[in-house]
Amino acid sequence: MHALEALRDAGLGGEYRSDRGNVVDEFYVPALRASTAYDRAVGYFTASVLAVIGEGIEEFTRRAGTMRIVASPYLLAEDIAEIEAGYELRAVMERAALRDLERATEDVRAVRGLGKLGALIAEGRLDMKLAYVTAGSRVGMYHEKIGVFRDDHDLVAFKGSANETLSGLVGNFESIEVFRSWEERDRERALRISKDFDDLWHDKTPLLRVMPFTDAAKQIIERSSCAAPDPNDTVIPLSGAPITVIREDRTGMLTIPPQLQVRDYQKRAVAQWFAQQGRGILRMATGTGKTLTALSAAAQVTKMLRKAGEPLLTVVIAPYQHLVDQWGKDIEWFGVHPVRAYESTASWFPRASQMLDSLALHTTRGGVIITTNKTFGETAFQSILQRYRGQLLLIADEAHNLGARHIRSKLPDSAQFRLGLSATPERWFDDEGTTALTDYFGPVVFELGLGDAIKAGALCRYTYKPVIVELDADETDLYIEITEKIGRLFAMQQFSEQADENSPLGHLLRKRANLLGHARAKLPALRREISQRSEEWYQLLYCAEGQHPLSYEDGAAPEPAQIDQVLDLVGNQLHMPAARYTAETKRPERQQVLQRFADRKLQVIASMRCLDEGVDVPAARTAYLLASSSNPRQFIQRRGRVLRQAPGKTTADIVDFIVVPPPNMPDLQDRTERSMVARELARVTEFAQLADNEAETLDLLRPLRLRYGLLDT
Repeated sequence: MHALEALRDAGLGGEYRSDRGNVVDEFYVPALRASTAYDRAVGYFTASVLAVIGEGIEEFTRRAGTMRIVASPYLLAEDIAEIEAGYELRAVMERAALRDLERATEDVRAVRGLGKLGALIAEGRLDMKLAYVTAGSRVGMYHEKIGVFRDDHDLVAFKGSANETLSGLVGNFESIEVFRSWEERDRERALRISKDFDDLWHDKTPLLRVMPFTDAAKQIIERSSCAAPDPNDTVIPLSGAPITVIREDRTGMLTIPPQLQVRDYQKRAVAQWFAQQGRGILRMATGTGKTLTALSAAAQVTKMLRKAGEPLLTVVIAPYQHLVDQWGKDIEWFGVHPVRAYESTASWFPRASQMLDSLALHTTRGGVIITTNKTFGETAFQSILQRYRGQLLLIADEAHNLGARHIRSKLPDSAQFRLGLSATPERWFDDEGTTALTDYFGPVVFELGLGDAIKAGALCRYTYKPVIVELDADETDLYIEITEKIGRLFAMQQFSEQADENSPLGHLLRKRANLLGHARAKLPALRREISQRSEEWYQLLYCAEGQHPLSYEDGAAPEPAQIDQVLDLVGNQLHMPAARYTAETKRPERQQVLQRFADRKLQVIASMRCLDEGVDVPAARTAYLLASSSNPRQFIQRRGRVLRQAPGKTTADIVDFIVVPPPNMPDLQDRTERSMVARELARVTEFAQLADNEAETLDLLRPLRLRYGLLDT
């Protein structure tokens, strides 16, 4: 490769702006190739810039160039808190800067760039310092952005908006002004910027302090140097003649693991999604592998775009943090380390930004960000989506949640590929939200119901036992009162307006479901049932949320929560090892609970809503459904939890507690009484149809159907 002899031969202009050219190709690379020294002071520096400079750094190295870098590390809130608390300033600043470099090593191209830095450091030709602002007892970040290229005769100084990062050079709209020492009109400015840098380097700038950083960074950079092979691996065959093998760069590309046996129905699902131009919803029964199906589809999109030379950003949205972690494990199995975006913005935003930079530069073939519904809707995450301009695949786990009015407006129109996953994509009493989902994701393109999943061997067979319990007199009175209020609201409103959980109707529906879930007769019935299985392992107990509605009616003394009563019954009275799994259970403890359950150290897990969506508990063999919801999504999810396949597991048992009015209650209106039983029987019928003991279950309920004239339900 022919090297430029001098800066004045590099054809450098006086200004560069994103709308009029490529700042990297037209300025940085040719200037670096022609230089013997490069000084750079920036607000934020990562070695990933070397992925941009490319050939320029190679020529710079061959010319025995020297480099000096001054930067200010990215300080997190906890860093600033430590400084204000009196921690040693140097230690905090170094740790923050080292964290930046560690993050850079997550990008293969950046690792190669760090390797080139390692060579310069080893030869004593690269020195790095950290700068920060001091004002009284406060510490701030240094934000100036200047640079100086030198050869044996001339210098080129520049200043402008671009940081020495991938986003600064490519991802943003940037401009720089260039001052060439051989141009009369530029000379004074060029020399002044050069002196400003020298003053900064020697810690002579008022309000700024500068500290050495090379030795602190050396270990990371040298480690990267050892770990970063040349992309062209040389193999020496037996004949002794070297053969250069060009390896395909698959950085960030989702790839189907060779150990994964993709089922035929999963292949059909992916094919039918592609047939709809990469848009649609997969309605697949809980436990049938929606996650692996979606990732297989994403891998195919990545491969397709790879042939076209385009990288792919995949964004996965899941309802809860533990589901994000669960997705993360599967994505890593597919060969990609995803960015997990939840909790503190500072913990994920820099990594997500760097990923976007790499995609924009085509220095990575793909990337994955997983986030929660909550974080997805927030300003920081939305800014990531708005900034990205490339190919985007959006995967929505439990997609029905995204039909809610407050979040569906945040779904990005820029997503060329859209995949919704749900066993029950229809939103309960929310036709408007359901329509919004299909308008965005497309129609249901593949369906695998529970019966087909059991036949295909994707889920295990099960038996179903409904246990009938009665409301007591006080509960019956409250049920009638709530139902009459619901009836009046139904007469006044359209169904499409009833999805808002905060509406008066939504409140009443929840209160009625809560009353049925907390029916006091369930605890004695549960004792009878679980006592029969006191020696068995792998049992799940689904409890009602909150407290019994009567415990806060008319100033009544609060009753213990149902889950507390259940744990007292199971653990203290029946002496069965048990633990709770709720929204208040910390994430590390949740993992411990599930692991102890799988290892037969816990017989029972008592949960409320947290085990409804997506959590893998394949070892579970028995499920007790104390919480009675007429929402089909809830009982379908709960049934699916216990039907997942596991070694040594062939069948599962479901025990469902069915609430009915007490007999001979003259105050109970016939229509209200009948509709209450009809709602309960609708769930029973759904469960019984696919159970191994369907006939036995229907015979058990026949007297109840006769009593209320519901033989056709």
